[in-house]
Amino acid sequence: MSNKTTIEPLQGPLSGTARVPGDKSISHRAVLFSAMAEGTSHISGVLDSEDVRSSIAVVTQLGAVVDLEPCEDGSLAGTVRGWGQAGPTQPDAPLDCGNSGTTARLLMGMLAPWPIQVTLTGDDSLRRRPMRRNTAPLMKMGVQFKPAEADHLPITETGTADLRAITYDAPMASAQLKTAVLLAGLYAHGTTTLNEPAPSRNHTELMLPEYGVPTTAGTRVAEVSGPAVMHACDLHVPGDASSAAFLVAAALLKRGSSVRIEGVSLNPARIGFVRTLERMGADIAEHVEGHEGKEPFGSIDVSFTASLHGCEVPAQHFASILDEVPVLALVAAHARGVTVFKGVAELRAKETDRIQAIMEGLEKLGIDVWEEGDNLYIEGDPHLRVPEGLTFDSKGDHRIAMTWALVGLCGEASVAVDDFAAVAVSYPNFLTDVESMVRA
Repeated sequence: MSNKTTIEPLQGPLSGTARVPGDKSISHRAVLFSAMAEGTSHISGVLDSEDVRSSIAVVTQLGAVVDLEPCEDGSLAGTVRGWGQAGPTQPDAPLDCGNSGTTARLLMGMLAPWPIQVTLTGDDSLRRRPMRRNTAPLMKMGVQFKPAEADHLPITETGTADLRAITYDAPMASAQLKTAVLLAGLYAHGTTTLNEPAPSRNHTELMLPEYGVPTTAGTRVAEVSGPAVMHACDLHVPGDASSAAFLVAAALLKRGSSVRIEGVSLNPARIGFVRTLERMGADIAEHVEGHEGKEPFGSIDVSFTASLHGCEVPAQHFASILDEVPVLALVAAHARGVTVFKGVAELRAKETDRIQAIMEGLEKLGIDVWEEGDNLYIEGDPHLRVPEGLTFDSKGDHRIAMTWALVGLCGEASVAVDDFAAVAVSYPNFLTDVESMVRA
């Protein structure tokens, strides 16, 4: 049954400072890598969301001891005692990854070195997402999957203690694929190398040295040498850049707004949305203030910008804005001229078909939007006004739900969003955080 949430316009501009929840990608890795490591890791700033709780649940099933408690700021902090060289235990039931593609795909690499048989599954959405991209290189390393040609969950994996190191040319830029291969490569004899056609998120390459594993991290190449032993570490997770993008968009679109988002990850592979908004003429700047391990963090300053213009986003930049295209598309709808996002076909394989979702939503706003090949075109309208009575379908996708919520928050007419509760996947308090920044 449909669950509509009415989003009312903000009663004033946004101002002051804000913090966003812990980075989802780093939070997953902090939990998963700590579960693999020898000893007890202390981690803090971990995102408390449905996706990350899926990672916590599956490593617990596999024998890790996770003691993470909620903090006043809404994050999780505590300890994870890993299985180390003893390896994970044979679970007595399938591992349910929920809606989390990161959990499922990284687990494939984590389980590769161990001779246990594990079935991976997930919710309806996750069971529609492609998995062959991950199983293909892992099979070259000696891992068995049943069904062998399966591209969707559920899949049963049987690892091996005799993993082969490989050099693999990935068909797409995917941090999840890259990480799975590197995690398996930790236990292979020799050097495992993964080459990418374009740069993807590099959190794994930056984090593994914190767990005592040297890595080679190039622009489009990553390597590990095995066998290696991961050791427990202390780690703090900075704020999520993808979540910050929605607060940034709110400030850009709500007249009179000026905000600072503090403590956020400023990894260059994650702030492609800042570069895109700069090209659109936005009043935005980031400031690096420190590092957690090798991960830079700091603040983003952004103010309402009355005159935005369209731009071209090249395909080689797509991996750095993978999760931000929906909200960037909404900003583009308010810009003068045409914005083109090139090489975005991968968006069809996310929690939902995000290209279709973006097009359906923008068409409701009267915006001209179209596809040509793998490219998405949006002809903006600087004088865009939101009609009364619109209902948007989130399609159960957290990024889509937040994007259409911004239409109501930053416009002059309320809107309804179907299944807005999907935001719990990455940013449970999104609406509260935006509304708390209103200056009356």
